[in-house]
Amino acid sequence: MGHLELHAHLRVRPGQLEGFKAQAAELMRLTREKDTQTLRYDWFISEDGTECEVHETYRSGEGLFEHNSHIMDARAILFEKYAYDHRMTAFGEVSQELRELADKHAGGIAVYSFLQGLGTAAAV
Repeated sequence: MGHLELHAHLRVRPGQLEGFKAQAAELMRLTREKDTQTLRYDWFISEDGTECEVHETYRSGEGLFEHNSHIMDARAILFEKYAYDHRMTAFGEVSQELRELADKHAGGIAVYSFLQGLGTAAAV
């Protein structure tokens, strides 16, 4: 697999959808301008505008730490004013450092190891 894939789930604070969208746009701007190892950073909003999923892929765990350093302040504003209930899921190898980062910013992380895909046979 090689890369690190994450899914973040968060809820939008009641009455704050427009501010949430504006702050998400700021996070996206910072990512586009500064990140060098981010392969995917896609935001999805629920039909009723109350929940959001962010799908992230990095070349490696190092890419996530780079990304985090670029968006730290803007992410703090997002959760201070517009979002809550941040949960993270990782797909792939997760370092202790990443676990500690998730504990600090998302209340922990659920980790799934790769089992099989179209390009590989199942490990039996």
